Amino acid sequence: MIKYRSTRGSDVTKDAAEAVIQGIAEDNGLYVPEHIPTLPFHIETMKGKAYRDFAFEVIKRFFTDYTDDEIRTCVAGAYDEKFEKPEIVPVVKAGDAYFLELYHGKTAAFKDMALSILPYLLKTAMNKKKEDKKVCILTATSGDTGKAALEGFADVDQTEIIVFYPNQGVSEVQERQMVTQEGQNTHVFAIKGNFDDAQTGVKKIFKDAAFAAKLFEMGYKLSSANSINIGRLVPQVVYYVYGYSKLVEDGVIQSGDKINIVVPTGNFGNILAAYYAKEMGIPVNKLICASNENNVLTDFIKTGKYDINRDFYLTNSPSMDILISSNLERLLYHLSGGNAAEIKSLMESLEKNKSYEVSDTVKQGLKAFYGGFADASQTNEAIARMYKDNGYLMDTHTAVAYQVYEDYKANTKDDTVTLIASTASAYKFAESVAESIGLGEEKDGFGYLKSLNENTGVQVPKALDGLQEKKIRHTGVLNINEMQDAVEKTLAK
Repeated sequence: MIKYRSTRGSDVTKDAAEAVIQGIAEDNGLYVPEHIPTLPFHIETMKGKAYRDFAFEVIKRFFTDYTDDEIRTCVAGAYDEKFEKPEIVPVVKAGDAYFLELYHGKTAAFKDMALSILPYLLKTAMNKKKEDKKVCILTATSGDTGKAALEGFADVDQTEIIVFYPNQGVSEVQERQMVTQEGQNTHVFAIKGNFDDAQTGVKKIFKDAAFAAKLFEMGYKLSSANSINIGRLVPQVVYYVYGYSKLVEDGVIQSGDKINIVVPTGNFGNILAAYYAKEMGIPVNKLICASNENNVLTDFIKTGKYDINRDFYLTNSPSMDILISSNLERLLYHLSGGNAAEIKSLMESLEKNKSYEVSDTVKQGLKAFYGGFADASQTNEAIARMYKDNGYLMDTHTAVAYQVYEDYKANTKDDTVTLIASTASAYKFAESVAESIGLGEEKDGFGYLKSLNENTGVQVPKALDGLQEKKIRHTGVLNINEMQDAVEKTLAK
């Protein structure tokens, strides 16, 4: 059985169900598996298998305390008709790369891939552990996690979900998706600050033992839907395994051939999932980490020094407007050989000095990665170029990934077959995409959405169709120091 331990050295280990319920370790570290399991199948044997089959096989290797029937039930509930494509995750060739389209779920973003199953995993865990408290899901979002978590947990028994997002730091469509969310147990607040402020505020709440005890007396336990929760991270591993298998099945590569994987990321969770897939046995040549102008990860991969003493930019790829990449902590733990004391010291340095530098051992491990970034104008140009040359419409985050890939290829001459994580529908960032391909100015984000559809013929996701007519249900705007009070007052109602 695989147990989970904290990246910061706590002696307390958990089984998967306990780790999913708790979300973050008692010493504020993140749960990691004691070892990363190997793939339970040969790629060739999965030919013709559905996404659900891959999800079952991969997840059960990590969550060994769940029964096969429990995992099958979770998978069946998650990956069903709520996805607009029957294959769940299409792999589409455009230009000189293959796009892993992760955005065909209920909120038109890749977060649906994990947040469709997390409520099932959590509910199952609560039943297994005979949990009699309600779980309060506390989440900071840079735009997409919030809506996907709200959608996944809406009206789920024994849960309340509270989402904080940066006021004026998400797209108009993203904000409208969140503030119109239905569900008796859903609560949304804008924060006067950026995503890092919201994320830091949530982490501060998790660290407050006295507040946790107070909530416990009120009948609640805190957990998270962010990718700090291992129940979010593991399901993301599935789609990289699936994507590789589809490239083999379609004859693009032979089983055993290496591929590059490009991931646009700010919080590092999505590319960490690709790293886990590699460690499970997927042959990977290079993991390419794509950032926008908030390029702290690019600099880190190149130098081994993580430094957030820098300007923060609001960009046209807002889900990546992040300087504190929480999931990087897990990678550092693995690359350090499980040296929890070292990781604890690095995280303390980040909190105190806003920077740290890793050991030579970790720097050696970072050679598996390539870091690059694209600014807003390069992002727009990539969208325009891809649409003009191939008729393929990318959102801003996917365009960052494609531009970084183009730069990587030009710099390295590497022609390895490449899979790009396409993380959102172009319609979630309709204004930027419409302007990039030369469409005229509209009065608001929904005007751009309509214009984009009329001029490209690309189908509008069901999740966004008619969004502007939905009733706004959540109007709270908070200062950062009001977040904890907001949690208490929300749960006291």
